[in-house]
Amino acid sequence: MERSLIHPILEHPATAVFARILATFMYWYAGIGFLLNFSGAIQTMEAQGFTQSPALIAALTLTVQLVGSAIVISGRHVWFGVGILSVFTLATIPLVHDFWNMTGAAAIQAQLETEEHMTVIGGLLAVAILSHVLRMRARLAPAQ
Repeated sequence: MERSLIHPILEHPATAVFARILATFMYWYAGIGFLLNFSGAIQTMEAQGFTQSPALIAALTLTVQLVGSAIVISGRHVWFGVGILSVFTLATIPLVHDFWNMTGAAAIQAQLETEEHMTVIGGLLAVAILSHVLRMRARLAPAQ
């Protein structure tokens, strides 16, 4: 099979790192934002209905976002970081995006956000699969 010009790019280790950085962008970007403006993070939690311990919820949220992202980006135990971020993302659906309890524009927006969340989880799972395949390929490769 003839190799195209794109194969070296796709096979370069930096491409996989870049993909993991982009796949986790919404998490680490939001986590850094919450860390830099913790009072704003608390206000966001209160606005989302978390009136009991909003500071604790904000702290847990930014921790999950940053730690999960760091694990995925590191390339080690990617499945674990993906699991953390995926469970977190799934949990936000009934807690924040419960479109089935809403009406009008708010319901439509929450449903769209739910659909986006499911797509992000699928992308994260693809990253975990790719990381596993690359790790297995590296183990099976003959020593050079």
